[in-house]
Order: sequence, then structure tokens, then C-alpha cells
Amino acid sequence: MFQTGDMTRTATAQIGLLLAHQGGWDEILMVAGPLLVVGGLLVLANRRAKAHLAAVTEDAPTPAERDA
Repeated sequence: MFQTGDMTRTATAQIGLLLAHQGGWDEILMVAGPLLVVGGLLVLANRRAKAHLAAVTEDAPTPAERDA
């Protein structure tokens, strides 16, 4: 039987082995995760910029109003 200390070390060693090298999927996650976050932030910023531009152009006077 395992004692508590042995079980903890074994579990830690197994997790280390799992993450040590798994054919590349862990490296993919390390690259894809930040890319997805940055991509999501860019989409959000683009939506906000378009909404802001639409609001500003809606409030802006037309050329005919400016000349009058």
C-alpha cells in the first residue's frame, strides 16, 4: 500500500510525465491558447470600434447641414 507521502509523490511524478511530452498536443495548447485570447480581444476591439464609428457618424452633421 501507498502511504500518503508516497501517493503524493507518485501523483506528482505521473502528472510530470503526462506533461513532459505527449506528441506535441501540449505544445499546441501553449501556442493556441494565447493566440485565441489575442484573436478574441481583436474581434472585441473591432466590434467596439465599429460601434463607436457608427455612433460618431450618426451624430455628425451632413454636408448640407454644415453649409446651411
